[in-house]
Amino acid sequence: MIGVISYLVFFATVASILSIAVLGLNLQWGNTGLFNGGVVAFFGAGAYGTLILGGTPQAGQLGGFGLPYLLALLGGMACAGIVAWIVGLLTIRLRHDYLAIATFGVAVAFETVMRNTDALGGAQGIRGFERPLRDTLGNGFTYNLAFFVFVLILLIATYLFLERLIQCPFGRLLRAIREDETAAQSLGKSPSRVRLTSFVAGSVIMGLAGGLYATFYAFISPQDVLPILTFQIWAMLIVGGAGNNKGAVMGTFLIWAAWTASGWALSRFAPLEVQLYTGSIQFVLIGFVIVGMLLWRPQGLFPEKLVVSQSARSNK
Repeated sequence: MIGVISYLVFFATVASILSIAVLGLNLQWGNTGLFNGGVVAFFGAGAYGTLILGGTPQAGQLGGFGLPYLLALLGGMACAGIVAWIVGLLTIRLRHDYLAIATFGVAVAFETVMRNTDALGGAQGIRGFERPLRDTLGNGFTYNLAFFVFVLILLIATYLFLERLIQCPFGRLLRAIREDETAAQSLGKSPSRVRLTSFVAGSVIMGLAGGLYATFYAFISPQDVLPILTFQIWAMLIVGGAGNNKGAVMGTFLIWAAWTASGWALSRFAPLEVQLYTGSIQFVLIGFVIVGMLLWRPQGLFPEKLVVSQSARSNK
């Protein structure tokens, strides 16, 4: 029984971390219309930044500053924000598919740089990170449960922050730019500046998810920031419903459940020669999910709810 509970805690922790990343993407795409194809680059920047700032010194590697955990996590988020700001300045004027291609190129470049830079761990990744409060809680079930509670608190805080954000005037401005950028510009707004703000803010949230992911495993490597993670996160948002934060979270848990269940089923019931291609089969399934949802229910399982302002009601 304890084994089942332990696995459920593990499952919920990873799903909650990914939910934070999906909420960041929802801010960019669901609310602003920014097609970010390089999610994993900002996720990875947060992960690498957190371990570099909070880890212990390792021979031949950058970092090992040993900062307190919360400072290291904030530093990882700042790293993701800086990367997003630089990328945004160069690409934010691009539209839709062009922006997607450019940011996807950033994700591929990020993984390549991490894999080939020995000072950043190279293909072996970054180790030497001491999980916070490990001496007090140990490395077993108690620690994992405490870390899950911590992640859940951050997920709820991120969710509530974004809910307030999209209901305030700035949130309405984001949706106005998403629907008709020319009309928003005619009202004296600066779409480029607003789009850049949204892009950086969403990427900082992805960086938070990356920092939590790296903390949970106390390790990060190029294998963890492959471009396929971008498509997984996109699938979670598409299934849940772009523009709806509740849908983003629900879609994450559904897709992560399907991903883990399919891996277990293939390893348990598939012939040995098929099990060798479990990862590839799961990637194909992700593709089918994305295409199927776009054809069957493009608005997602939990569509965006139209918000009518009080002023609009009073004018009726």
